[in-house]
Amino acid sequence: MKALVLERKQHAVLRDIDPPLEMGDDDVRIAMRTVGICGSDLHYYLHGAIGPFVVREPMVLGHEGSGVVVETGRAVRSLKSGDRVCMEPGIPQWSSRAARLGLYNLDPAVRFWATPPVHGCLMPEVVHPADLTFRLPDNVSFAEGAFVEPLAVGLQAATKARIAPGAVAVVLGAGTIGMMTALAALAAGCSDVVITDVQQEKLEIAGRYAGLHPVNVAREDAAAKVKAMTDGWGADVVFEASGHMRAFDNILDLPCPGGCLVLIGMPERPVPFDVVAASVKELRVETVFRYANIFPRALTLLSSGKIDVKPLISRTFPFEQSVEAFQFAAQGQPDVVKTQINFDGAA
Repeated sequence: MKALVLERKQHAVLRDIDPPLEMGDDDVRIAMRTVGICGSDLHYYLHGAIGPFVVREPMVLGHEGSGVVVETGRAVRSLKSGDRVCMEPGIPQWSSRAARLGLYNLDPAVRFWATPPVHGCLMPEVVHPADLTFRLPDNVSFAEGAFVEPLAVGLQAATKARIAPGAVAVVLGAGTIGMMTALAALAAGCSDVVITDVQQEKLEIAGRYAGLHPVNVAREDAAAKVKAMTDGWGADVVFEASGHMRAFDNILDLPCPGGCLVLIGMPERPVPFDVVAASVKELRVETVFRYANIFPRALTLLSSGKIDVKPLISRTFPFEQSVEAFQFAAQGQPDVVKTQINFDGAA
């Protein structure tokens, strides 16, 4: 079948491959409907690597996916043919120590779609474990289903933050993950979330959500905004979701004493961290790597309307134009949050 294959950096092609589609007893076969283009997909496309993960041989891209079950393994009871689903893309070894502790996202042996050398899901059909495949509620579209994966990152961050009702939060970065984190923080109980960026277009999109307060840090001091909102106290939680090294320059000015700092973005190089400044405030520092046991909660929030991702879908392309979709997404236009690729029958 045809798939979008990254042959080398900045060179992806739509070509025939022989994908590994053998069914196990606990697997399901899924006809793909929608795949979102993630920042990591773009990083592999543009640079051929993310840290130690290097594309050394052709790799199918894509890990934010939804589709329809077309076949089930003999032991599968939770799903049936015709079910509309989304898929959690990281497959751990369930017998590992990390998985037994409920930390399966930290299993060193996890096989994650579109992470070298594992193929992703930008092809018409995939085979996936049924226990990592989740039925979409009737009122959740395939496009929203493909948003569950990045939303799960935001919900993992909000969960790690242990948000109290009425908390004030700051999110640094208004890209997809920053937006997902901001919406997750509101859903978790924050009364107000300051979201920062330097791209005014993205901030204007964020400003359409009640409870989000956009701040363009090229024009305004975020710490002053937070102090004005909190009578000089500071934010209860600060989420770093940009991955930009300069975001750490004054990050410790934002949280209140006893507050929490949650690190989501991944800077390209090590960044300085003022341990004394963090200690004086007795800050709690949390880190996020993907997610664990989050997808069902994300689907419930989408179905209930508590979180609405539809305004963040900026552009869609048919599967036949997947190369053009990546070329478009790689431009990094400031008014684009999420680009998605649709297969036949997506709705």
